[in-house]
Amino acid sequence: MLADLEIKQITNHKDYPYDLLLLADETVTAINKYLFDSAVFVVQELQQAIAVFCLYPLDNETLEIKNMAVSTSHQNRGLGSQVLKYIQTTYCAQYPNLIVGTADCGLDQIRFYERNGFVKYGVRPNFFIDHYEHPIYENGVLLKDMVLLKYQSQLP
Repeated sequence: MLADLEIKQITNHKDYPYDLLLLADETVTAINKYLFDSAVFVVQELQQAIAVFCLYPLDNETLEIKNMAVSTSHQNRGLGSQVLKYIQTTYCAQYPNLIVGTADCGLDQIRFYERNGFVKYGVRPNFFIDHYEHPIYENGVLLKDMVLLKYQSQLP
């Protein structure tokens, strides 16, 4: 499916697709804390952005996926898995460790990453309480801790 789509890096901050970014993060303020230091990419179909991902190098071996979102009209079609596969194949030679964080109560997100080769390796306690101005609820549950997941490249 990605063969029919275009992946384009955004270099002008005026072009950031906040409508998509807000699908994976709660506020523009929170997004702006990492956005300007990240490499931001959109997946386009017929010149329309249908997915976004932000990559931030933590060190010489670790790349963090700060944000990854698929438009609601394109969810549950395998696009997110294809985007992860693209990130893994494109960046794992340089960064053998990919990490991502998500809410501890985000069971669908955790299962998604685990299906795509990520394993849980840690928790950032009270992340959503300490880093967001207002309480955030997902499916009626207060977001509190961030679960950290890692994908380790099997490249030699």
